[in-house]
Amino acid sequence: MGAAFFYHLTQRSLEETLPMLLGKALGAGWKVAVRGTDPGRLEWLDQKLWMGREEDFLPHGIAGGAHDALQPVLLTCGPVAANEPACVMTVDGADISAEEVNALERVCILFDGYDQEAVQNARVQWKALTGAGCSAQYWSEESGRWEKKAES
Repeated sequence: MGAAFFYHLTQRSLEETLPMLLGKALGAGWKVAVRGTDPGRLEWLDQKLWMGREEDFLPHGIAGGAHDALQPVLLTCGPVAANEPACVMTVDGADISAEEVNALERVCILFDGYDQEAVQNARVQWKALTGAGCSAQYWSEESGRWEKKAES
């Protein structure tokens, strides 16, 4: 049974935080799907991941390619990822179900702390997932470093 980790972004941007979390997930031996809501935004994230430091390179691709099943990190707007991930990271309010949380090793829900709609959406997701019995943790970087603030 997996868990949902909520990451409240207030000090670092998505393009700074996502590579750090992807590196940790890949280090655990997991394949990852990054689920978004807008193909254009995922293309933007793809470019940001390619522009990282060479020593921090994260092998990845955008869903729809010939080698999706082989990708360690697959950026997708769909609920099903061809790379059979152990971890799904949602961005921009992408949906995740309690069934998915329970079937995966980990779900990471990243949301912009300065976007009130994103904060409200994360609250709704927290209530829905914990209400369905999912384990959840809330992580904040308010102090300048990541700290676990709540657990359910």
